[in-house]
Order: sequence, then C-alpha cells, then structure tokens
Amino acid sequence: MGLFDFIKGQLIEVIEWLDDRGIMVYRFPAHDNAIKMGAKLIVRESQAALFVNEGQLTDVFGPGTHTLSTQNLPVLTTLNSWKYGFNSPFKSDVYFVSTANFTDLKWGTMNPVIIRDPEFGMIRVRGFGTYAVKVGDPALFLKEIFGTKQELTTAAITGYLKSMIVSSLSDLIGEAKVSVADLASSYDELGKLAIDKLQPRFAALGLTLSGVTIENISLPDEVEKMIDKRSSMNIAGNLDQYMKFQTAEAIRDAANQPDGGIAGTGAGLGAGMAMGQMMAQMLNQTAARAAEAGQPQPAQQQPPAPPAGGSQPSTGKKFCSECGSKLAENVKFCSECGSKI
Repeated sequence: MGLFDFIKGQLIEVIEWLDDRGIMVYRFPAHDNAIKMGAKLIVRESQAALFVNEGQLTDVFGPGTHTLSTQNLPVLTTLNSWKYGFNSPFKSDVYFVSTANFTDLKWGTMNPVIIRDPEFGMIRVRGFGTYAVKVGDPALFLKEIFGTKQELTTAAITGYLKSMIVSSLSDLIGEAKVSVADLASSYDELGKLAIDKLQPRFAALGLTLSGVTIENISLPDEVEKMIDKRSSMNIAGNLDQYMKFQTAEAIRDAANQPDGGIAGTGAGLGAGMAMGQMMAQMLNQTAARAAEAGQPQPAQQQPPAPPAGGSQPSTGKKFCSECGSKLAENVKFCSECGSKI
C-alpha cells in the first residue's frame, strides 16, 4: 500500500451519531483526522449537526443524508477560500445536538419555602415534580452552554434548570394567593403558568421548556397533624352525639372482655362513670330547656316526716337521766319513768 492509499484511509468518509444515553451534545471524535470532501453526513430525526472551524461556528445541518461539498458548506468554504470548489480534505469539529424531548427530569425544593397563606398565615411548604426540556436553538445552545467539552448530558445542567423552576413556582404560588388546602386543584394551571413565565429564560439558553408537572406540595408534619385534627372535628359534626357514640362503644368493648383483668375492669368503670356524668349533663340540659320554655318543674321529693310521739333517731344516750334505766334504741321517752329524753 502506497503513501497515498495510507493517507486516503485516514480520511473520514461517514459522519454519524447513534448513541444518545441522555446526551444532549456529542462531539464527533475526529481528532487529527481530516474529513474527506464528499463525505457522507448522516443526521437522524431529532438531531442537528454543527460544524465548528477554528472555534467559529460555521454550518448547521438538519435531519437527512448530506454530501459534504463546497456547495453545502458555504461558510466553511468562504473561510478556507475554496473559490473554485477545490476537492481537498479539511479539518473541522463536528458536534451532534439532540433536539428530542428530555422527559422525567426531576425538580424539588431542597429547603422549605416560606409563603404567606391566606388561611394558615406564614407556613413552610415543600414541593416536587418533573419537567421536560429540549434544545430549541442548537447553535445558541452550543455557544451558551456546551463550550469545548467532549459531550454534555442532562445531569450537567439540571441543577441550574431546577433552581429556575423552583424559584418561579414559589413566586407563582405566592402571587396566586390560593390556600395550600386548595392547591391540589390548581397543579395543572400552575404548571402552565410556570412554562409561560420561564420560557424566555430557557430560550436565552437555546432551550425550550416542554412541560412542568407538579406532583405534590406538602406542609410540615406538625401542620398536617393540626389539619387532620380539624378535619376529624368537621367530620364528627355534632360533638354531643359523637361523645355518646364513643362512650357506648367503650362500654360495649368492656362488656365483651369479661376476662380482661384489672385493666379491663378499670376501663369499664371509667366508661360507666363517663356515661353517668354524661347522663347527668343531659338531665341538667333537659331541665334548663324546660325552664326556658315555661314548663312546670317536677317537685323534688322530701323525706317523710316522723310520726308524732313516735320513735326518733337516738340522741346518743344509752341510759335515762332521771331513773338510770337502760334506754331502748330509737326511743324518745324513758320506758320506765316516762321522762322526756
């Protein structure tokens, strides 16, 4: 093999990129190999190929198969002064840019965001979700983001993009003045507003924000517990009826456990006492309502009067103070001398 054949074998004749693996920009590994004039450039759908000569972006190719010549490399031809279509090898850096949608990119708040809620006041919230992005302007993206790297993956820029999304959503939630309790019904609307607000900032980087999804906006644990208690009270409704039901349930459970030991007996006694107190309160409430309505109150029963001259409870004396005879129990007069005790 002669020298000419060796040199010809080093020339690049086919330029293409197949592997993506989440790569946004890939630099074709030409190294010092020259590109043959007339070589085939294969650009697949959702790709763009960019030629850079001596640090200057020259030509951009869309999907399709292109034969490289002075006709379809106008900028590169001008820079190399190929005025007459001279068929010679040339050196140029070739970059493939993926223009497909990169989906399922995660965003989330690293620290709680403080907002002023119209119902709960100042509270801290956290949120997370996903977003999708794609390269809208390959040339601008190459200039603003890529630089001179060998390749660029989504992981290299998602930190910056995530911070922009979190900042925008925090601002939108604060401006919306929607209670956190009602935010779940506004996730879609907030996502669309975030896209409209962030699109100019993404476009300045050569990117297009395809979608923003809010999966959840959560409150601190202590606030969620208070909301749960408040919900339980609302569900209970009439607290008086609720307490009656709870007491009846406790008494039933205690009755169903006769061998529960001291603990079960104590629980049953406690439930019984609670039931008694509740019944007393109910009677008092019934009497109060009757008094307000002007109904006559039931007369309170008085202890029966003792019969005249009959027995009276003992005064504590065991012997008659007149004659000294022993007194019978519950006797008011001495049975011997008749004296009044």
